[in-house]
Amino acid sequence: YGTFNESSVDYPLFAFKVAEAIKNKEIEKGILICTTGIGISIAANKVKGIRCAKVDNLNEAKMTRLHNDANIIALNGSNDLGVELVRIFLETPFSNEEKHIRRLKMISDYEDSNDN
Repeated sequence: YGTFNESSVDYPLFAFKVAEAIKNKEIEKGILICTTGIGISIAANKVKGIRCAKVDNLNEAKMTRLHNDANIIALNGSNDLGVELVRIFLETPFSNEEKHIRRLKMISDYEDSNDN
């Protein structure tokens, strides 16, 4: 879904492609990388059902899966931990704890109530 050279691109286009692929059940999870990881995560989170977390450290990579069942992580392009962050993100299951399920339902219910 990404670019294949070092030319400047409009990152929202790639965020939307990955997020829509998850929404359409073509893929389970996504990994987004841009200069800071911030803008691309904001763009991905505009797609209904997406929970994209901007991750900078190992604990965040683990907790975003364990507590938030994130389906995309966003990384900055200069993070030396990138490979390890991706590994942890992909290998950590959602906890399925009642409090986390309840909170995710609150988010999705709010999202559904604001459909235009």
